[in-house]
Amino acid sequence: MSGQFEAVVEVDRPVKEVYEYLADGRNDPQFSPRVLKIERIPETPTAVGTVFRSTVKDAGMKSAREFRITELDAPVKIRWAEVSKNSVTVREGGYDLESLPDGRTRVRIFNVLDGHGLGKLLVGLALAAARKDAPAFGARIKAAAERAIPAS
Repeated sequence: MSGQFEAVVEVDRPVKEVYEYLADGRNDPQFSPRVLKIERIPETPTAVGTVFRSTVKDAGMKSAREFRITELDAPVKIRWAEVSKNSVTVREGGYDLESLPDGRTRVRIFNVLDGHGLGKLLVGLALAAARKDAPAFGARIKAAAERAIPAS
């Protein structure tokens, strides 16, 4: 079983700056409390092939996660895929960004979750939790980006 969740939010910052902020996955802990630590490999600007290695806490359990950047189209598209072996993984995820009037940006985030082994039984629960949190997750992205990116 697999499924997708998504959120859409408008950030009161220009698309180029929002793209740069989101492309640097090291910013994820600013809006995703499940991310305990994260590093970028190699430690160079994010490019196709860059890996973000993190430790996350889900349902009280810590796990190691690795996501590889699979596509970048500045400043409108970022795609990733999870390469770590966990019971529930992200087959594909990404951000779609759209420039709006007055220097604002519409951001759509999505993740397609897959279950593996025992995870086939758990993926439905993970999707339900992610879908329930999606509006709040979008709001956290908006707030974090607006805190991190100076207003023009």
